[in-house]
Amino acid sequence: MSESPVVTASATRRAPHTSLNQTQRRFAYLSVFSATFLLIALLFIPAVVVIVVSLTDWQLGASTLRFIGLGNFNTLFSDPVFWTALKNTLLYAVIVVPGTVILGLTIALLIESRPSLRGFYRAAHFLPVMSTMSAMAIVWGSMLHPTIGLVNRALSVFGITGPNWLRDEDTALLAIALIGIWQNVGFAMVLFVSGLKSIPEDLYHAADIDGADSMIDRLRTVTIPMLGPVMLFVSVMTACRAFEVFDSVRVLTQGGPNYASEVLLHRLYTESFDYLRTGYGAALTVVYLLIVVCLTLGQSKILERRVHYS
Repeated sequence: MSESPVVTASATRRAPHTSLNQTQRRFAYLSVFSATFLLIALLFIPAVVVIVVSLTDWQLGASTLRFIGLGNFNTLFSDPVFWTALKNTLLYAVIVVPGTVILGLTIALLIESRPSLRGFYRAAHFLPVMSTMSAMAIVWGSMLHPTIGLVNRALSVFGITGPNWLRDEDTALLAIALIGIWQNVGFAMVLFVSGLKSIPEDLYHAADIDGADSMIDRLRTVTIPMLGPVMLFVSVMTACRAFEVFDSVRVLTQGGPNYASEVLLHRLYTESFDYLRTGYGAALTVVYLLIVVCLTLGQSKILERRVHYS
């Protein structure tokens, strides 16, 4: 009988702690449920809908549809325009990803080596990331004009006759890729600046003692290896953004001339909303997503083997 008050008092003291754990548990369940619901609603359900639509002949606005199986995919893989768009998208990524990484790293090194006006240079190079690409594409269209454009006027100073950048089959995709590098380089620069700040100075001192005292040796033995994780992230993210190129193509070239600048996302939009071939556009979407996932995973696996994590 004498132990009962002690047990009761002890249980009373533990009651608030138990109640708090229950509240935390309910909040955790609610958070997990909310995240799972959003993941299903915004990712899985749309993906399933796209896959189902890709197996039909539905056209946007039509009240009926017919199941045709893999008919859209058969048409897609026999369409030469699809293969041209895929080739152009891959070529665009091959130009933009290395160009963005190299130029972003170079600008980051220059900014960190010049303390004066460092904040201004960071903001100036990051500005394209914050800009609306549709509006900036119009500006670039004026700059690339064959007769009054700033680019060809600058080339004429050196006696070079500039081409019709956006209407020439040989230069249209290159011009779009250069705009892509300009758009992404600020994003890469900011990440590389953060990575440079995280490199310990002791490593540079050790490199000096070992005889790696020149700028090239310090860059090769310390800077680039230590920036491996940042470089991997920048490469993967830039590759994903490269496959999302659409605004500049839509505003400046509409995929021309003669499909010279046609890319997958613009082709997807054209088939779905210009030609109203929604089922065919859905099939193109499925193929597009599979290509992006495979290339992203493959790029990550290849680059991770060369990345040094400190």
